[in-house]
Amino acid sequence: MDAKNDINSLPACPVETTLTLIGSKWKVLILRDLIDGKKRFGELKRSVGLVSQKVLTAQLREMEADGLVIRTVYAEVPPRVEYELSELGMTIKPILDSLWTWGEEYKARYAK
Repeated sequence: MDAKNDINSLPACPVETTLTLIGSKWKVLILRDLIDGKKRFGELKRSVGLVSQKVLTAQLREMEADGLVIRTVYAEVPPRVEYELSELGMTIKPILDSLWTWGEEYKARYAK
């Protein structure tokens, strides 16, 4: 979904819109890891976990197209690329904080 270019195709329901933009496991983990600041691709790959390079690249490109992530390429040899949350992307922090709290409460109550 490329929200910036196709806003009319977003669902009418705001919850469904949110899930459309961040509903994959990898996107939520990427957002979680970028909340703390800029990261290079290799750092993200290590911190996110068992995601393939192809999938991570695709997820980052989608999130960049949707205005959630900013990709900065530095004219160096070898090239350096950094990813960070955009101003819009940072607005997801309260949602991620709520997911964290809910997960902690669930584990405390139901984990064996």
